[in-house]
Amino acid sequence: MRVGVAATPSVALPTLDWLISSEHELALVITQPDRPAGRGRNLRESVVGTWAQSHDISLVKPESAEFLVDTLADVEIVVTIGYGVILPTSIISIPKCGFINLHFSLLPAWRGAAPVPRAILQGDTVSGVTVFQLDAGVDTGPIYVARELKIDPMENAGQLLERMAAVGPAVISAAFDKILHNIAPLPQSEVGVSYAAKIHKADARIDWSCSAGLIDRQVRAFTPSPGAWTTWRGNSLKVTKAHMANSVALLKPGEVLIRDGLLLVGCGSREAIEVERLTPTGKKEMTVNDWLHGARVVSGECLV
Repeated sequence: MRVGVAATPSVALPTLDWLISSEHELALVITQPDRPAGRGRNLRESVVGTWAQSHDISLVKPESAEFLVDTLADVEIVVTIGYGVILPTSIISIPKCGFINLHFSLLPAWRGAAPVPRAILQGDTVSGVTVFQLDAGVDTGPIYVARELKIDPMENAGQLLERMAAVGPAVISAAFDKILHNIAPLPQSEVGVSYAAKIHKADARIDWSCSAGLIDRQVRAFTPSPGAWTTWRGNSLKVTKAHMANSVALLKPGEVLIRDGLLLVGCGSREAIEVERLTPTGKKEMTVNDWLHGARVVSGECLV
């Protein structure tokens, strides 16, 4: 088949790499326009756009979906992977085989923009990937293929998403086989529906009065983006790796204890978190030991 891919983030790269070596023809890549990024706010191309250019694949960066009308006439199917744009039915009906989406949950669980963080935050032990036919709803279309993955209780959202992306080629290939053999996708169940709203920076602020278990999940769910954060001495501080402490002297929520080179922070329910890695404002991620040496933190200070 002549295939188009509409994608923006790096999770699309394993599927793109597979496509160019498969029996299918990758004829078109669609990605979002260049956006300002970094401290200088210079325009930056998406990783998918950079990939397409490096492989000499036809690339378009439409400002709106209407610009795709003529572009899609020459492809049989389009695969979307984190494209970040809701496409109208007038667009998804153009290719002969329509649009299919690689979604990072076991639908109908966690429909929406942030399925992986929401699954970790909820404490789910199982997730997966789903390939479905796009329709007028948000992640509501009929399913071609679903593949289950267990969630490691120590992994963060970035690590889980990377494992899910690696499964992309296999499930997209299986979906293509069904489409070529005219096997219709199955309607989604209405049992077990949940919604994964987009994560905003304000959502990722740590409330130290919560339980240590919830804060542990927050750190993993919001790493690498937008980053679970707190403030220390009036400055933002991202916590990028932490775990529940087994035992600790009674601390108030947010109160810091430095013991044997460890950084312990009090939580609700008379529990504590041990922080392992963090990112101070304006600096790179570092170990707790490196931070303690430079910041001169004192037991009894508070993170808020």
